[in-house]
Amino acid sequence: MSNFYLNRRAMLGLALTSALPASAVWAAGQPLPVVASFSILQDLTLQVGGDLVSVSALVGPDGDAHVFEPTPQQARQLQQAKVLVSNGLDFEGWLPRLKKAAGFQGQEIIASQGIAVRALPKGQGHDHGHDHGADKAGHDHAHDYGHGHHHGPNDPHAWQDVKNAIVYVRNIAKGLATADPANAARYDRQATQYIARLTALDASLRQRFAAVPAARRTVVSTHDAFGYFAQAYGLRFVPVRGLSTESEPSARDMAALVKQVREERIGAIFLENISDPRLLEQLSRETGAAIGGRLYSDALSPAGGPAATYIDMVEANAATLLKALQAG
Repeated sequence: MSNFYLNRRAMLGLALTSALPASAVWAAGQPLPVVASFSILQDLTLQVGGDLVSVSALVGPDGDAHVFEPTPQQARQLQQAKVLVSNGLDFEGWLPRLKKAAGFQGQEIIASQGIAVRALPKGQGHDHGHDHGADKAGHDHAHDYGHGHHHGPNDPHAWQDVKNAIVYVRNIAKGLATADPANAARYDRQATQYIARLTALDASLRQRFAAVPAARRTVVSTHDAFGYFAQAYGLRFVPVRGLSTESEPSARDMAALVKQVREERIGAIFLENISDPRLLEQLSRETGAAIGGRLYSDALSPAGGPAATYIDMVEANAATLLKALQAG
């Protein structure tokens, strides 16, 4: 564990000695203070809560939750929240430590609860076979880097399937109603309205991707964040990295991937908004495959960007993919 990280933890502890009491003051009639672990959950919560909630994100737009290190300010932010919305599935490996340091005593909503979890193949370990179809996850990087970024046997990126996002919304609505029962009917109504939009989006995605010949539906991306998307919409994603953006492919892995891209004539590879583009730029140079555009995996874009909301993010990803796949 690095001295930098130890110092960060020490700073966190010192800051909390003078912070506000863990029991945040909140009165009915005021917006419910909510903290979401990352920007996608922040938007889903806002869609359900509207002006009844005040939602901040620990990991903001274009932020990478895989390498996130909490600050004293974020500990105080969590300490004063009435509700915490997290993904679960070991996505926020740093969150248990942060909750303990902040003395969080509010209600936690695990947004992914009840979804059909996409399991990673057992024994995959460091096997970088790069053969990842809708039923092949590859890359089970169960590392603990001293920063709490540990992924277990399941793929945590469940929000990439819009049907799973509907489950998220239902869980969030139920949790907000529990924390603020006086407004339960409004949370339910707003969630129902938003779910109708998500249902229409899901049907549209299935129709649009089904129109692309199956042989053209292979995509190379930065890390393994799109397994649920691939499974839902009939694509095949080949990630350069594993589940975490911290993992690095070896020279052997890259050589195998270059060979695969050439042999399968994969025409486009895709960057991510949270990842360093250099690996994919190298792959593009060595294979001649074009950079097909930028995908949004674990974070939204800043306000005013092409993926400032969850629906915008999914639509932006679909448009980018379809443009490249149809051209191929």
